[in-house]
Order: sequence, then structure tokens, then C-alpha cells
Amino acid sequence: MPDAARQESPPPSGASLFPLIAGFMASQVIYVAARLGLADHLGDGAKSSDELARATGTHASSLRRLLRGLVVVGLLEETAAGEFHVTPSGALLRSKVPGSIRNLALLFVDESVWRSWGDLLHSVRTGETALEHVFGLGTFEYFARNPELAAVFNEAMTEATRWAAPAVLAVYDFSRFRTVVDVGGGNGTLLGALLAANPGLRGTIFDLPSGVAGARSHLEAAGLADRCEVVSGDFFVDILPSGGDAYVLKSVIHDWDDDRSRAILENCRRAMPAHGRLLIIEPVVPAKVDGSPAHRMMVLSDLNMLAVTGGRERTEPEFRVLLASAGFRLARVVPAQPSSARRNARRSVPLVVTRWTVTGTVVALRTVRARPALMVPIPVAGKPTEPGVISSSGAADSWNVAAPATAK
Repeated sequence: MPDAARQESPPPSGASLFPLIAGFMASQVIYVAARLGLADHLGDGAKSSDELARATGTHASSLRRLLRGLVVVGLLEETAAGEFHVTPSGALLRSKVPGSIRNLALLFVDESVWRSWGDLLHSVRTGETALEHVFGLGTFEYFARNPELAAVFNEAMTEATRWAAPAVLAVYDFSRFRTVVDVGGGNGTLLGALLAANPGLRGTIFDLPSGVAGARSHLEAAGLADRCEVVSGDFFVDILPSGGDAYVLKSVIHDWDDDRSRAILENCRRAMPAHGRLLIIEPVVPAKVDGSPAHRMMVLSDLNMLAVTGGRERTEPEFRVLLASAGFRLARVVPAQPSSARRNARRSVPLVVTRWTVTGTVVALRTVRARPALMVPIPVAGKPTEPGVISSSGAADSWNVAAPATAK
């Protein structure tokens, strides 16, 4: 018998699909607001469109039309007097405030990303990176030639890391380590959070010179500079700082194809002592996706990697194969949820279902419904240590942990 709920559901119409088709319009409205700094201009209270036009040097009537666009997407509200004030969501576009994602907006709708997505069809047809097809350069070569955008990228990664750090700290005990090396650690936002939460821990940040440019000042401001070393270099060709108890890769592996990812993992393996661990923080794509917000974020991120960087988001089996090719074996996937999800845990259905299995030296904590994951490596008899993976995205994070393989 046909399902009654299905019989009562109205047939789909263009009205339900069109908002998705026109989603790029809202993206540009938000981008222009971020570029003009409108949220900052409204930080001290409501203003008229004419006042904002003078402050931003824009065409008054055209800006008013943009302000209406920001109202309909929920970032501004218009008062009875015709002034505009920022909503709590709109305030996230302010610069240098807790929770800001202004640089993420500037990065993801920048011309480089915008035009690459406009050439997504090329990537789907050929498997080639759209950005390279459009601009004739790889992503990080493009950043190197555009230092202003590179600075936005670094700040955007800092903003994203502020989301992930509390979830990572909530599910993994870093006090077991004496030293942590954050490979591709940028200005030290993640490592700084680890050090602040673990007074006995010392750390090293390793990244390109442009990546670590603000690390020392960031750590000094946090009172952590005496417990952290900053080293610049290229994780593909330079020797990584050796002897760390744990090595962290956050949002690094997904930027690269399997060959380049393997090179990074092998470089980490060479630097790690026999007792070392490798922690990777990235999304872990489920075997079957649905329309949930977490899956949507992961899948769209994967397409962004296809079009822009040439990398990819990976499933747990894909991580296992990649890690094995670099001498590692995945041991477990550890669910990690942000503070809001933990606060609501009693009122909601669990986002991640896990099961533990123990076999010799291999411990596996596997997500049945994937979320960001953490992976940790353990030394293998007669071989370098193996890594683990931490993955984070969407409303909840999961961690994958890799343990040492048994001797063969």
C-alpha cells in the first residue's frame, strides 16, 4: 500500500528548487558586505544607507539595494526609521571579534574560488583542477603570487581552526604527550589552544614562512611563546622537526591528491620516534551521504577540492588505503562534537554511533555515521610509527586514530 505521507506530500515544483539554483546571489551579497566592512561600520549602532554609503565610498542607492539583500538573508534588520543594524549572524562578518568568519567569506567567494567553481564542468569532464585551467597556476602557486589573498587564506584557516579546537580538546587527552608538532600549523591557533589546556605540554609549529608569519606574536600574546618553537619550511621537501610525541595535521591532507598526501605522510613518518602518534583532523565522508547539514558540508568541501586545490575529502576506507601506502594503519575513529552539540546531546538523537574493537595492538573506534575524525599512529615493530586521523566538519566532529601494525 502506498505510504500515506507520500500521498499527501505535494509534488516538487520549480519554486522549491530555484533557491538552490540562485544560491550564488546570496553568496555574492555576503561577499560584498564583507569586502565593504559593513558589519564593522555598524558595530556601534544602526545607520542609514546614506551614512553607510559615505563611510564605504559606494553609490548610495545601489548600496541601499545591497542592504535590502542583507536583510532578506538575515544578516541585517531595517528599523522603522529606515536605518539598518546588524543581526547576531551578521555580526560574524565583523573583523577581529570572537567567532568572526569574515575572512572565510572573503576566501570562499574570492575571484579565484568563484571562477574555479564557474569552471566546475571542466573538472567533472577531465578530472583536472578548474583553478589551474582558469588561471594557469596551481592553488598555492596562485597564493604565492597574490600575497593579499594568501593573507586572507591564512586568516580564514585561523577562523576555521577556532571552531575545531574545542571539539578536539573535548575528546582527546593531550596531557599524555610532552611535545606536539603541528605540521602546517599556520599562526599557531590550534597548537596554542592545546598548550593553554595542557600546561605540561611543549610544541613546535612547522609551516611555510608566510604561514608562520604571525605565529610568534600570536603565541606571545597568549603567554605561550616560551613553550613553543616556530620553524619554517616546506613539508614536501624539508626535514620536519624530529622526536615529537605527537604530530598533528589539520586540514592539510585534503588539499592534495593521493601522491602528494603520501609524500607528506611519509615525511611525518621519517620524523616520528618509535612511540610517536600522528593525528589528522579532517572530514571523513560516509559511505552513503544524505541531505543532512554535516554531509552537505563535507560533500561540497569535496567538490571545492576538486575545483580549486586538486585534493579531495576521503571516506574511512580511502584513508585506510592512503595511510597503508605510507606505512600506517588506521586504528580508530573518535567522534568529536562542538560545544553546542554536547550541550544538546540529551535532547537530540546521537549524531555519531561508534563501536570499539580491540585486536592486538590495533584499536578501532569507528563511526557508523561519519563526521570529522581523529586518527593517531603507533610504532610498528621494525617499522616507523603509524598515524592517526582527526577529522572535523559540519555540526559534529569525529576523530580517526591509527595504531601500529603488527610485525609480519
